[in-house]
Amino acid sequence: MSEFHITREYPHSAGKLWHALTDPELVPLWTSTGRGGRPEGWNGIVDCEVLAVEPPVMLRHTWQGDERQPSVVTWRIERCEAGSRLTYDHTGFTGVDGFIMAKFVLGPVRRRMLDRGLPAVLDAIDDSGRRRPGAAVKAAGS
Repeated sequence: MSEFHITREYPHSAGKLWHALTDPELVPLWTSTGRGGRPEGWNGIVDCEVLAVEPPVMLRHTWQGDERQPSVVTWRIERCEAGSRLTYDHTGFTGVDGFIMAKFVLGPVRRRMLDRGLPAVLDAIDDSGRRRPGAAVKAAGS
């Protein structure tokens, strides 16, 4: 099985990070497809089933695009000296196609979203998850 893991620290509270990750109005602002990215080689739909939720520290769900078997995504948030640490684990990719998906497709896309898209949204919202007046958010892929 293949998998990938990403850890990032943000100078924002755990609650603010939780809002950005889970609020359906905020998620499209930092994800590639939500900000106008074009699905290539797949239908652009990801089916998910929530497996576990522990606000504001953990969200686990299945992930199934065009893959035959669903994989599992776990988001963990913890406080750290810088503010909050986000650990993203995406596990359960199988076969050669799964290796390619984890290593060359989803891994790089997810890193870009967590390095560019998510910080822009975090900077644009307050601790309650509301957008600050006049705060602009650039596309995740920009």
